[in-house]
Amino acid sequence: MKEKEPTSKTLADLYEMMGLPVDLISTESGFTIHSLKETFKDLPFKSIAYRPDYFSFVFVKNAYGKYIIDEMGFDINPGTIYFTNPGNYRSFEWSEITDAYLITFNEFYLKEHVHPDVYQDFSFLLTEIVQPRLMLPAQFADIEQLYRQIHKEQLGKSPYKNKIIGSLFVALLLKIKEYFWQDYNPIYEGNRSSSIVKIFKKNLEEHYRAIVFGQENSLYRVQDYADLQHLHPNYLSSVIKTKTGKPVSMWISEKTVAEAKSLLHNSEASIKEISFMLGFSEATHFSNYFKKYTELTPVAYRKLQNSKS
Repeated sequence: MKEKEPTSKTLADLYEMMGLPVDLISTESGFTIHSLKETFKDLPFKSIAYRPDYFSFVFVKNAYGKYIIDEMGFDINPGTIYFTNPGNYRSFEWSEITDAYLITFNEFYLKEHVHPDVYQDFSFLLTEIVQPRLMLPAQFADIEQLYRQIHKEQLGKSPYKNKIIGSLFVALLLKIKEYFWQDYNPIYEGNRSSSIVKIFKKNLEEHYRAIVFGQENSLYRVQDYADLQHLHPNYLSSVIKTKTGKPVSMWISEKTVAEAKSLLHNSEASIKEISFMLGFSEATHFSNYFKKYTELTPVAYRKLQNSKS
Protein backbone atom coordinates (compact mmCIF):
# COMPACT_ATOMS: atom_id res chain seq x y z
CA MET A 1 0.00 0.00 0.00
CA LYS A 2 1.53 3.28 -1.04
CA GLU A 3 1.82 5.94 1.62
CA LYS A 4 0.33 9.24 0.49
CA GLU A 5 1.73 11.60 3.09
CA PRO A 6 4.99 11.88 5.07
CA THR A 7 5.32 10.00 8.34
CA SER A 8 6.68 11.91 11.31
CA LYS A 9 8.43 9.61 13.79
CA THR A 10 9.07 12.50 16.20
CA LEU A 11 7.88 16.07 16.54
CA ALA A 12 11.37 17.26 15.61
CA ASP A 13 11.06 15.34 12.32
CA LEU A 14 7.81 17.14 11.56
CA TYR A 15 9.14 20.58 12.42
CA GLU A 16 12.24 20.02 10.29
CA MET A 17 10.04 18.98 7.33
CA MET A 18 8.11 22.25 7.71
CA GLY A 19 11.17 24.45 8.27
CA LEU A 20 10.26 25.24 11.89
CA PRO A 21 12.79 25.67 14.73
CA VAL A 22 13.55 22.54 16.75
CA ASP A 23 15.71 24.02 19.51
CA LEU A 24 12.80 23.83 21.98
CA ILE A 25 12.15 20.17 21.14
CA SER A 26 13.95 17.38 22.99
CA THR A 27 12.81 13.92 21.88
CA GLU A 28 15.44 11.78 23.62
CA SER A 29 13.02 10.34 26.18
CA GLY A 30 10.11 10.05 23.77
CA PHE A 31 8.35 12.97 25.49
CA THR A 32 8.15 16.65 24.48
CA ILE A 33 6.34 19.72 25.78
CA HIS A 34 6.61 23.28 24.58
CA SER A 35 4.70 26.53 24.12
CA LEU A 36 3.32 26.78 20.60
CA LYS A 37 3.60 30.56 20.74
CA GLU A 38 7.40 30.19 20.78
CA THR A 39 7.38 28.07 17.62
CA PHE A 40 4.66 29.63 15.47
CA LYS A 41 5.71 33.26 15.42
CA ASP A 42 4.78 33.97 11.81
CA LEU A 43 1.02 33.62 11.56
CA PRO A 44 -1.15 32.50 9.89
CA PHE A 45 0.53 29.11 9.48
CA LYS A 46 -0.71 26.05 7.58
CA SER A 47 1.01 22.70 8.09
CA ILE A 48 1.70 19.94 5.62
CA ALA A 49 -0.48 16.83 5.81
CA TYR A 50 1.37 14.15 7.76
CA ARG A 51 0.99 10.91 9.70
CA PRO A 52 2.64 10.95 13.16
CA ASP A 53 4.09 7.96 14.96
CA TYR A 54 3.31 9.38 18.41
CA PHE A 55 0.45 10.57 20.65
CA SER A 56 -0.26 14.24 21.26
CA PHE A 57 -2.26 16.58 23.48
CA VAL A 58 -2.80 20.22 22.54
CA PHE A 59 -3.95 22.43 25.42
CA VAL A 60 -5.51 25.59 24.01
CA LYS A 61 -5.95 28.30 26.63
CA ASN A 62 -6.21 31.09 24.10
CA ALA A 63 -5.65 30.39 20.41
CA TYR A 64 -7.55 30.01 17.15
CA GLY A 65 -7.12 27.84 14.11
CA LYS A 66 -8.22 24.54 12.64
CA TYR A 67 -7.34 20.84 12.94
CA ILE A 68 -8.06 18.31 10.22
CA ILE A 69 -7.84 14.69 11.38
CA ASP A 70 -8.65 11.87 8.95
CA GLU A 71 -10.67 14.34 6.84
CA MET A 72 -12.67 15.60 9.85
CA GLY A 73 -12.25 19.31 10.46
CA PHE A 74 -12.40 20.93 13.91
CA ASP A 75 -12.12 24.60 14.83
CA ILE A 76 -9.48 25.44 17.43
CA ASN A 77 -10.99 27.60 20.16
CA PRO A 78 -9.97 28.68 23.70
CA GLY A 79 -10.51 26.19 26.51
CA THR A 80 -10.14 23.11 24.30
CA ILE A 81 -8.02 19.96 24.49
CA TYR A 82 -7.12 18.05 21.35
CA PHE A 83 -5.92 14.46 21.63
CA THR A 84 -4.60 12.44 18.69
CA ASN A 85 -3.17 8.96 18.22
CA PRO A 86 -0.38 7.54 16.11
CA GLY A 87 -1.39 6.83 12.54
CA ASN A 88 -4.15 9.40 11.97
CA TYR A 89 -3.61 11.63 8.93
CA ARG A 90 -3.76 15.22 10.04
CA SER A 91 -2.92 18.81 9.31
CA PHE A 92 -3.46 22.02 11.20
CA GLU A 93 -3.72 25.76 10.78
CA TRP A 94 -2.98 28.51 13.30
CA SER A 95 -4.41 32.00 12.83
CA GLU A 96 -3.73 33.30 16.35
CA ILE A 97 -1.79 31.91 19.32
CA THR A 98 -1.67 33.69 22.66
CA ASP A 99 -1.37 30.68 24.99
CA ALA A 100 -1.28 27.05 23.88
CA TYR A 101 0.94 24.08 24.74
CA LEU A 102 1.69 20.84 22.94
CA ILE A 103 2.70 17.55 24.57
CA THR A 104 3.83 14.59 22.47
CA PHE A 105 4.84 11.14 23.69
CA ASN A 106 5.38 7.68 22.29
CA GLU A 107 4.47 4.22 23.56
CA PHE A 108 8.00 3.54 24.81
CA TYR A 109 7.78 6.58 27.09
CA LEU A 110 4.42 5.45 28.45
CA LYS A 111 5.69 1.99 29.32
CA GLU A 112 9.02 3.24 30.67
CA HIS A 113 7.86 6.18 32.79
CA VAL A 114 4.11 5.71 33.36
CA HIS A 115 3.37 1.97 33.64
CA PRO A 116 4.41 -1.18 31.72
CA ASP A 117 0.71 -2.00 31.20
CA VAL A 118 -0.36 1.61 30.70
CA TYR A 119 -3.47 0.79 28.66
CA GLN A 120 -5.03 -1.06 31.56
CA ASP A 121 -5.51 2.21 33.45
CA PHE A 122 -5.53 4.56 30.47
CA SER A 123 -7.31 2.63 27.74
CA PHE A 124 -8.72 5.93 26.44
CA LEU A 125 -5.30 6.55 24.89
CA LEU A 126 -6.35 4.05 22.22
CA THR A 127 -9.69 5.68 21.45
CA GLU A 128 -10.27 6.25 17.74
CA ILE A 129 -13.21 8.62 18.11
CA VAL A 130 -11.26 11.84 17.72
CA GLN A 131 -13.26 14.78 19.03
CA PRO A 132 -11.92 17.96 20.65
CA ARG A 133 -12.87 18.36 24.30
CA LEU A 134 -14.16 21.72 25.50
CA MET A 135 -13.41 22.16 29.19
CA LEU A 136 -15.07 24.16 31.93
CA PRO A 137 -12.80 26.98 33.18
CA ALA A 138 -12.19 25.25 36.54
CA GLN A 139 -11.29 21.99 34.78
CA PHE A 140 -8.90 23.73 32.42
CA ALA A 141 -7.25 25.47 35.38
CA ASP A 142 -6.55 22.06 36.99
CA ILE A 143 -5.07 20.73 33.78
CA GLU A 144 -3.08 23.90 33.15
CA GLN A 145 -1.43 23.72 36.55
CA LEU A 146 -0.16 20.23 35.74
CA TYR A 147 1.11 20.82 32.20
CA ARG A 148 2.86 24.05 33.23
CA GLN A 149 4.61 22.21 36.07
CA ILE A 150 5.63 19.50 33.59
CA HIS A 151 7.03 22.18 31.28
CA LYS A 152 8.97 23.73 34.17
CA GLU A 153 10.51 20.35 35.04
CA GLN A 154 11.36 19.68 31.39
CA LEU A 155 13.36 22.91 31.31
CA GLY A 156 15.09 22.11 34.60
CA LYS A 157 18.24 20.13 35.36
CA SER A 158 17.03 17.77 38.06
CA PRO A 159 18.70 14.32 38.00
CA TYR A 160 15.18 12.96 38.64
CA LYS A 161 13.63 14.87 35.74
CA ASN A 162 12.12 11.88 33.93
CA LYS A 163 10.69 10.39 37.14
CA ILE A 164 9.19 13.72 38.19
CA ILE A 165 7.70 14.36 34.75
CA GLY A 166 6.44 10.77 34.60
CA SER A 167 4.63 11.19 37.92
CA LEU A 168 3.14 14.53 36.91
CA PHE A 169 2.09 13.08 33.58
CA VAL A 170 0.25 10.25 35.37
CA ALA A 171 -1.62 12.91 37.36
CA LEU A 172 -2.42 14.74 34.11
CA LEU A 173 -3.73 11.55 32.48
CA LEU A 174 -5.83 10.77 35.55
CA LYS A 175 -7.39 14.23 35.46
CA ILE A 176 -8.16 13.90 31.75
CA LYS A 177 -9.68 10.48 32.39
CA GLU A 178 -11.74 11.89 35.27
CA TYR A 179 -13.16 14.71 33.18
CA PHE A 180 -13.76 12.93 29.88
CA TRP A 181 -13.15 9.20 29.69
CA GLN A 182 -14.39 7.52 32.87
CA ASP A 183 -16.91 5.47 30.90
CA TYR A 184 -14.72 4.63 27.91
CA ASN A 185 -14.97 0.91 27.08
CA PRO A 186 -12.30 -0.26 24.61
CA ILE A 187 -14.01 -3.62 24.05
CA TYR A 188 -17.24 -1.84 23.08
CA GLU A 189 -15.36 0.33 20.61
CA GLY A 190 -13.49 -2.72 19.35
CA ASN A 191 -16.76 -4.50 18.64
CA ARG A 192 -18.70 -1.54 17.29
CA SER A 193 -16.65 1.25 15.81
CA SER A 194 -12.92 0.56 15.79
CA SER A 195 -11.65 1.07 12.24
CA ILE A 196 -8.26 -0.39 13.19
CA VAL A 197 -9.86 -3.62 14.42
CA LYS A 198 -12.20 -3.84 11.43
CA ILE A 199 -9.39 -3.29 8.93
CA PHE A 200 -7.15 -5.79 10.73
CA LYS A 201 -9.86 -8.48 10.60
CA LYS A 202 -10.51 -7.70 6.93
CA ASN A 203 -6.80 -7.92 6.11
CA LEU A 204 -6.55 -11.18 8.05
CA GLU A 205 -9.41 -12.75 6.10
CA GLU A 206 -8.14 -11.51 2.76
CA HIS A 207 -4.63 -12.76 3.38
CA TYR A 208 -5.73 -16.28 4.29
CA ARG A 209 -8.09 -16.36 1.34
CA ALA A 210 -5.14 -15.48 -0.89
CA ILE A 211 -3.07 -18.22 0.76
CA VAL A 212 -5.74 -20.88 0.18
CA PHE A 213 -6.08 -19.85 -3.48
CA GLY A 214 -2.32 -19.93 -3.99
CA GLN A 215 -1.93 -16.17 -4.42
CA GLU A 216 0.30 -15.90 -1.33
CA ASN A 217 2.80 -18.38 0.04
CA SER A 218 3.86 -16.95 3.40
CA LEU A 219 2.10 -16.04 6.64
CA TYR A 220 1.94 -12.39 7.58
CA ARG A 221 3.62 -11.25 10.79
CA VAL A 222 2.43 -8.49 13.09
CA GLN A 223 4.72 -6.09 11.21
CA ASP A 224 3.00 -6.91 7.91
CA TYR A 225 -0.47 -6.21 9.30
CA ALA A 226 0.81 -2.99 10.88
CA ASP A 227 2.35 -1.87 7.59
CA LEU A 228 -1.00 -2.29 5.85
CA GLN A 229 -2.43 0.39 8.17
CA HIS A 230 0.73 2.52 8.38
CA LEU A 231 0.98 1.83 12.12
CA HIS A 232 3.84 0.87 14.41
CA PRO A 233 3.54 -2.87 15.19
CA ASN A 234 3.57 -2.20 18.95
CA TYR A 235 0.70 0.24 18.59
CA LEU A 236 -1.33 -2.16 16.42
CA SER A 237 -0.72 -4.94 18.97
CA SER A 238 -1.84 -2.69 21.82
CA VAL A 239 -5.02 -1.65 20.01
CA ILE A 240 -5.99 -5.19 19.01
CA LYS A 241 -5.29 -6.70 22.43
CA THR A 242 -7.04 -3.93 24.37
CA LYS A 243 -10.10 -3.77 22.11
CA THR A 244 -10.62 -7.46 21.37
CA GLY A 245 -9.12 -9.15 24.41
CA LYS A 246 -6.75 -11.15 22.20
CA PRO A 247 -3.27 -10.23 20.93
CA VAL A 248 -2.54 -10.14 17.21
CA SER A 249 -0.45 -13.32 17.51
CA MET A 250 -3.49 -15.20 18.83
CA TRP A 251 -5.69 -13.94 16.01
CA ILE A 252 -3.07 -15.16 13.54
CA SER A 253 -2.60 -18.56 15.20
CA GLU A 254 -6.35 -19.16 15.54
CA LYS A 255 -6.91 -18.28 11.89
CA THR A 256 -4.02 -20.50 10.79
CA VAL A 257 -5.34 -23.47 12.76
CA ALA A 258 -8.91 -22.87 11.52
CA GLU A 259 -7.76 -22.86 7.90
CA ALA A 260 -5.62 -25.94 8.52
CA LYS A 261 -8.58 -27.82 10.02
CA SER A 262 -10.76 -26.90 7.06
CA LEU A 263 -8.15 -28.08 4.55
CA LEU A 264 -7.49 -31.31 6.44
CA HIS A 265 -11.20 -32.09 6.59
CA ASN A 266 -12.45 -30.82 3.24
CA SER A 267 -9.57 -31.36 0.81
CA GLU A 268 -7.56 -34.27 -0.50
CA ALA A 269 -4.28 -32.34 -0.28
CA SER A 270 -1.42 -34.08 1.50
CA ILE A 271 -0.07 -32.85 4.82
CA LYS A 272 3.00 -31.59 3.00
CA GLU A 273 0.91 -29.70 0.45
CA ILE A 274 -1.22 -28.13 3.18
CA SER A 275 1.84 -27.08 5.15
CA PHE A 276 3.31 -25.32 2.10
CA MET A 277 -0.08 -23.82 1.27
CA LEU A 278 -0.22 -22.23 4.73
CA GLY A 279 3.26 -20.78 4.46
CA PHE A 280 5.29 -23.36 6.41
CA SER A 281 8.67 -24.18 4.92
CA GLU A 282 8.67 -27.70 6.37
CA ALA A 283 5.83 -30.16 7.01
CA THR A 284 7.33 -30.96 10.42
CA HIS A 285 7.04 -27.28 11.42
CA PHE A 286 3.38 -27.32 10.43
CA SER A 287 2.75 -30.55 12.34
CA ASN A 288 4.38 -29.19 15.50
CA TYR A 289 2.45 -25.91 15.17
CA PHE A 290 -0.87 -27.69 14.66
CA LYS A 291 -0.29 -30.05 17.60
CA LYS A 292 0.63 -27.13 19.87
CA TYR A 293 -2.84 -25.63 19.43
CA THR A 294 -4.99 -28.74 19.00
CA GLU A 295 -3.07 -31.47 20.88
CA LEU A 296 -3.41 -33.60 17.73
CA THR A 297 -1.09 -34.06 14.79
CA PRO A 298 -2.54 -33.18 11.37
CA VAL A 299 -2.62 -36.90 10.52
CA ALA A 300 -4.50 -37.75 13.72
CA TYR A 301 -6.94 -34.87 13.20
CA ARG A 302 -7.70 -35.96 9.63
CA LYS A 303 -8.27 -39.56 10.71
CA LEU A 304 -10.58 -38.42 13.51
CA GLN A 305 -12.65 -36.29 11.12
CA ASN A 306 -12.83 -39.05 8.51
CA SER A 307 -14.06 -41.49 11.16
CA LYS A 308 -16.97 -39.15 11.89
CA SER A 309 -18.06 -38.94 8.25
